Amino acid sequence: MARMMRAAAFIEKGRIELVDKPIPDVGPNDALMRITTTTICGTDIHILKGEYPVAPGLTIGHEPVGVIEKLGSAVQGYREGQRVIAGAICPNFNSYAAQDGVPSQDGSYLIPEGKCGAHGYKATAGWRFGNWIDGTQAEYVLVPDAEANLAPIPDGLTDTQVLMCPDIMSTGFKGAENANIRIGDTVVVFAQGPIGLCATAGARLLGATTIIAVDGNNHRLDIARQLGADVALNFREVDVVEEVMKLTGGKGADGSIEALGTQATFAQAMKVLRPGGTLSSLGVYSEDLHIPLEQFASGLGDHTIRTALCPGGKERMRRLMNVIAANRLDLGLMVTHERGLDDIVEAYDLFANQRDGVLKIAIIP
Repeated sequence: MARMMRAAAFIEKGRIELVDKPIPDVGPNDALMRITTTTICGTDIHILKGEYPVAPGLTIGHEPVGVIEKLGSAVQGYREGQRVIAGAICPNFNSYAAQDGVPSQDGSYLIPEGKCGAHGYKATAGWRFGNWIDGTQAEYVLVPDAEANLAPIPDGLTDTQVLMCPDIMSTGFKGAENANIRIGDTVVVFAQGPIGLCATAGARLLGATTIIAVDGNNHRLDIARQLGADVALNFREVDVVEEVMKLTGGKGADGSIEALGTQATFAQAMKVLRPGGTLSSLGVYSEDLHIPLEQFASGLGDHTIRTALCPGGKERMRRLMNVIAANRLDLGLMVTHERGLDDIVEAYDLFANQRDGVLKIAIIP
């Protein structure tokens, strides 16, 4: 008889529940990770609301911190009992997409029928956990292509310190990298949720010297200052575009990062750019976008618009944990709440409704 575990599964729109599932069998290239800490992401809320389709019954979550419980027979360089993380994106690096330089899109055209909810194709297929294979909000998760994706946690780092690495930190940093930031640049970061805060921190590490954080929550703007923002603008109190133009002498920002996923923030991120500037888009959008014509200069403004799905793989994870280990950045302050897996439904309600100053919730099986 199969051993069982608890897991948070998507049941239907508006409903995620704790269920019992068999502990996965381990194939030759896999590893079974016992989850010690995971968390809830904004993308999980899109799934909960039915704005991003996944198959009913799928275990949700994609941010694993844990211990290797069992290794597949072909996996080398790791040991059972070792503390590890795996990226939210788990490419195998053998696909055309991976070898063509976009491993996050690994397998986008190979999704098994019925694994994508309403759609048979996803441009996010390198994102496997909680998307088209069972995810991390469970007692155990099966890590595919483990040798490519498991990253040992450096000695001395806690689960909380590395919890942002699998997704939030990797995504936020990719947003900063995609903004083409150069030393001395002015960058505007729209929305200071967890990903936006990491984008703010990434912009600082990349050398931007005027980082303008935008949000409607003063507490989040205070955290943005701690992570590297030079200016904090509350969009409820000021005209953000007007303020950015004042700060840049009418020139506009060199780069903008949109980290929310709405038409309004996308349009503002376009409006604050100088000619030749870059808009880096990180938001998960649930409806069509429209580009403001004047700021787009009818397509003649030498602007760049880039989108991203967070990079994964063990090398990306190693680099991110090196930033933490070198004391360049402390993202532990983003973990504002802690819940057990038994309380996952209440944790979703807390996170989805943004109560009690929540930023990230550590879920501890």
